[in-house]
Amino acid sequence: MPAGFPVLRAFRPFRRRRLRRHGRNRRKPSAKRCWPAPYRGEAAKWRDAPLKVEWLDHVPGGPGYTIRKLRYEALPGLWIPALLYVPEKIVGKAPVFLNVNGHDPIGKAVDYKQMRCINQAKRGIIALNPEWFGMGQFRTEGFAHGRMNQLDLCGTSGLAPFYLAMKRGLDVLLSLEQADPTRVGVAGLSGGGWQTIIVSSLDSRVTLSNPVAGYSSFITRGKNFSDLGDSEQTPVDLATVADYSHLTALMAPRATLLTYNLNDNCCFKADHALPPLLDAGRPFFRLYGRDDNLRYHINAEPGDHNFQKENREALYQMIGVHFFPDDRDYNPREIPSEGELRTPDQFAIPVPADNADFHTLALALAKDLPRDGELPQGRDAAREWQRTRRSRLAKLIQATDAKISIEVAGEADAGTTHAMFWKLRMNNEWTTPVVELTRGPAKGTTLIVGDRGRKDLVDQIDALLRQGERVIAVDPFFIGESSLGNRDYLFALLVSTVGQRPLGVQVTQLGGVADWLVKERQIGTVRLCAHGPRESLAALAAAGLHPDSILRLELHQSLASLKEVIEQNRKVDDAPELFCFGLLERFDILQMAALVAPREIDFGESRPRMKQELAPLDAWRQLLK
Repeated sequence: MPAGFPVLRAFRPFRRRRLRRHGRNRRKPSAKRCWPAPYRGEAAKWRDAPLKVEWLDHVPGGPGYTIRKLRYEALPGLWIPALLYVPEKIVGKAPVFLNVNGHDPIGKAVDYKQMRCINQAKRGIIALNPEWFGMGQFRTEGFAHGRMNQLDLCGTSGLAPFYLAMKRGLDVLLSLEQADPTRVGVAGLSGGGWQTIIVSSLDSRVTLSNPVAGYSSFITRGKNFSDLGDSEQTPVDLATVADYSHLTALMAPRATLLTYNLNDNCCFKADHALPPLLDAGRPFFRLYGRDDNLRYHINAEPGDHNFQKENREALYQMIGVHFFPDDRDYNPREIPSEGELRTPDQFAIPVPADNADFHTLALALAKDLPRDGELPQGRDAAREWQRTRRSRLAKLIQATDAKISIEVAGEADAGTTHAMFWKLRMNNEWTTPVVELTRGPAKGTTLIVGDRGRKDLVDQIDALLRQGERVIAVDPFFIGESSLGNRDYLFALLVSTVGQRPLGVQVTQLGGVADWLVKERQIGTVRLCAHGPRESLAALAAAGLHPDSILRLELHQSLASLKEVIEQNRKVDDAPELFCFGLLERFDILQMAALVAPREIDFGESRPRMKQELAPLDAWRQLLK
């Protein structure tokens, strides 16, 4: 990990005082009160929509239970296909169980999930088996988890569909006449384990929770990169409110079984993932006098990433203790049911042809963005607009003025070219590698950056040197030399979850280098040149926020509009900085370019979309001259 990676420094833990107070008063939180992040933006309206359920035909079950197909609306226009396993004989009220699944392409029809639901039904439990985004029937491009960040770009929580799909699942179960609201369980493997702890900790209707190999604390993930998860597992700003260790503590005093695998070949191995969670949770269960309600199970056979028979039997045992404590005949052993498993085709459930997904939701949100995007008329109004919008942009992307410490890393000559190598440490957090190149006395200074790093800019750098320019080649966070290797976008997600923004980090670095050149090196103003849509966005924002250091801006392959990120159906894996939370809600390329005016911006090659989107810019520049 490069020097200065600030995930742990930037983590601001949830206040223990709140948890202690909750423990002393022994007061359960309202089911409606939970971490607010899932409901940012349009999601607040989604949350308040009425529950809609459509009951469909039956699937042949097995001895002692029936299966009913259904679909329910997680949010307006997004229907979740699901299966309801119902015991044939229910006396009084029955326990209910939400069985969520993880990253298994088979989805709700995967055998180990079917076995869990069948065994619950045969024990008198009503079990719901919903489909999960990106799996089974939802294994589509629009539901790829990296596309939930398209919603983030629009200022609406991409986590909202995930959370609402779980919440509505509980709503469906508890709307049943025979449901017992005092016996409500949730269980799932991997991504299903993540779902389990999220909904169980934040929705106090859940009374028994069994996340299986599904999560670890952020601090643990900072040391064990195998635990780094998809966008939903590292959502924007979560760590500014709570770590997963705190979510474990929030389970107190409700029944909680943490299941981990000894030799997990995916993630969340028992030896490093489990102990910090137990250390965080036990004091709070103890405050309630319910130490035994927090239990753990470590699976050694097969010990890999699984929710197979032994792990299921650990769950059945937990169910017996908490849901059927007076049943002396209760048997935690799995009831053999292999002959009752169904195929994915048998479990197919029709959903509307225009069923929403992450991409279509984002397209609809982006249509009317940015808000208040009109540029004002009149010079004074324009200057005031620039002043206030610079402050707003800096806050939105979490860009700061950098305090820089400098280290010379070496120098070298190649023919007539002289190179100086620098390490610029920004705000005691980020180390930025900088290469300064000259061929004799310099006529000017160009700061250059590109999506593929400075090694891909050899021809462009050579052309600048032949023009007599001093070239400052920079690889900011996530780019070139500062890349973090395989699946490095996961580290960018960590930056967002602790409250920073990958785009803001890059803008702070580029602006810091420009300020260092102008204010400390006193080499005059700087031209900033960027190649590629990602670094063109960072350069545009940096120029807007550093009017005294960056004189001219030259962009190549720049986006004409941030809406192109959504229209091209891009994933956060490709370019994390383009998905800055709420950026499109307040700024598009035009508004950021307006912050640079009246300084010159050369957008390079002209496209019809570029001309259309940036048409007001020339008049705006003249207004500010």
